[in-house]
Amino acid sequence: MREPLIEHRLELGGYSTRALELEGEGAPIVLLHGYADSADTWRLTLERLARVGHRALAVDLPGFADAGGLAAGPILPQYDAFAAAAIEHAAADGGGDVVVVGNSLGGCVALRVAARADLAVRSVVPVAPAGLDMPRWFSVIERDRLVRGLLASPVPLPEPVVRAMVGEVYRQLAFARPRAASHEVVRMFTEHHADARSVRRFLDLGRRLLPELTPAAFQLDRIDVPVLLVWGDRDRMVSHSGARHVVDVVPGARYEELAGCGHCPQLEAADEFCDLLLAFVD
Repeated sequence: MREPLIEHRLELGGYSTRALELEGEGAPIVLLHGYADSADTWRLTLERLARVGHRALAVDLPGFADAGGLAAGPILPQYDAFAAAAIEHAAADGGGDVVVVGNSLGGCVALRVAARADLAVRSVVPVAPAGLDMPRWFSVIERDRLVRGLLASPVPLPEPVVRAMVGEVYRQLAFARPRAASHEVVRMFTEHHADARSVRRFLDLGRRLLPELTPAAFQLDRIDVPVLLVWGDRDRMVSHSGARHVVDVVPGARYEELAGCGHCPQLEAADEFCDLLLAFVD
């Protein structure tokens, strides 16, 4: 039976957030998006999980999309608390340990919660996780000519113009085949980047995050749950060479590289990605 996708508000760890939730069977899956993204990046995955009646929860991370803002101070500990609350919520609703899936920044958070013995984490699937090998990721965004042009405009640009510029940057950086990215996927991403002020806010958050996204952010030697690393072989944002940090330390960690994919395999190879995820969960 195909389960309906429910969009609603949740309070998690003191943060208000937007949730996309599927009821169903199987181990609950919590889905965490990447920097400047939203829960919408998981809609293709959720659509496929709904077909098989699998329980899942995707949420907007604080500071992004329709979630509440972040407090002052270090950011990753705030995301740890938020993710822990999402795991507790999913475990309580699903009656079992949780599979945590995260792309980019969300993948970093997934690896961090995997090291905690106090959480009901069954396994984790980091997808191109940030913080392992990513020396150029923020400069690539900040120095993009369209981003610089948007921020340097002496007058406010109309929303359609801003979204078109942000959408083009998104296509070029996140996808191995920029022109093949669907208009609907790009539209969902740009919904949360409607003006220069919102773009500037995300860049400011990125500068705050940058010092925290290093290999020192992880306690990989404490991970004793199954790990499936997924990477696109044409990722422009986060080098798949970072996988070695995990594979060399975490016993039994698996690595799957998807050919012809960029930074978001869940969007460029939705069927293949979901097949990998379900096989791993089962």
